[in-house]
Amino acid sequence: MALILLSVQIIAQDSYRQYFNSSYEASREAFREKADKISDTYPEAKLITIYVPAKTDSDLTIDMLYIPCIKDKNKIMILSSGVHGIEGFVGSAVQLMFMDKFINEEFLTRAGLIIIHSVNPYGYKYLRRVSENNIDLNRNSSIDTALYSTANEGYKKVYSFINPKGKVNTKSCGNIFFSFKAILKIIRATMPVLRQAIVQGQYQYPEGLYYGGNYFEPQICRLNPIIDSICEQYKTVFITDLHTGYGEKGKLHLFPNPVDVETRKRIEIIFAGYQVDWGDSKDFYTTTGDFVDFTGQLNKGKYFIPMTFEYGTMNSQTTKGSLKSIKNMILENQGNLYGYKKERDSIKVHDKFMKMYNPSSEEWRLKIMKDTEDIFKTVISRYLETDFK
Repeated sequence: MALILLSVQIIAQDSYRQYFNSSYEASREAFREKADKISDTYPEAKLITIYVPAKTDSDLTIDMLYIPCIKDKNKIMILSSGVHGIEGFVGSAVQLMFMDKFINEEFLTRAGLIIIHSVNPYGYKYLRRVSENNIDLNRNSSIDTALYSTANEGYKKVYSFINPKGKVNTKSCGNIFFSFKAILKIIRATMPVLRQAIVQGQYQYPEGLYYGGNYFEPQICRLNPIIDSICEQYKTVFITDLHTGYGEKGKLHLFPNPVDVETRKRIEIIFAGYQVDWGDSKDFYTTTGDFVDFTGQLNKGKYFIPMTFEYGTMNSQTTKGSLKSIKNMILENQGNLYGYKKERDSIKVHDKFMKMYNPSSEEWRLKIMKDTEDIFKTVISRYLETDFK
């Protein structure tokens, strides 16, 4: 029996391994190839390529597959990845698996589908969370420019702590005693308050972490009318946005962000039996300019079902893991701004940053892919069968 289970695990691992690519270009090519094959079966499917302008690269694109519902255009599902660029490795793998296993006649008879590959191609290609302009797209997404006037008063108090100046030296006293300094701040403010101040999003410091910009990034400008025009004909919109980093290592966390009562009821129907982080615990944090919320803004007045899949990598729900995560973020941003004292510092920082968002562990990848496939089997069936009112 043990040998049989081992064989099944190896087969599954090999099956999932094929979806992970080593670069943005390879992931994009794999996505386009699958989209082309799907178009052979469903001629109404459209592959939409959106070029993203950049000062340093002329070959950055968001690739979007849209397949209209075959019958009644009542429901549509959106599956997006790479809002935080470097997280696109895992997001793309999940999307490729989804394209193989869930696009079929049964699905498309009852719902349309949009798959958005690599919302932030610059960050994906150059291994950063942010855009070329150091903007966090998950703090930049909105249909209203009032977002960019949002004041994050708590960020001012921690600015100098999380945005140090000068070349990165991983062996400096400041880095060695980072945790000690952080613990002093936690004692003064508590960890939830400190986490909220840092990660909420800020619109005053362009060089700082979690900067949301002062206007819509090109991706948001170009996605806005496309998503709006496609979804206009549908009454119910279910979006799943794929992320990595926060949470218990190897666990798929479900974050809908704060929602109203009616939206919560719809989510509870689809995700019944699963642990959903509703944002009402003391450790939870809220964000401004979230991509899922942006999609909801485009679909006001409809039955909207938002969900973020977050694959935990460093146990960052704990104080120790959270400190490690924010330290990695700080050093990566500092290095991008000011450089590194030595090559070894650059290698060390980038290695830790990659592991935080794209773990190479076969065990980790097998688990998150299997858990994702299993949850999709359940929630998609419920979504298709439920008449939302």
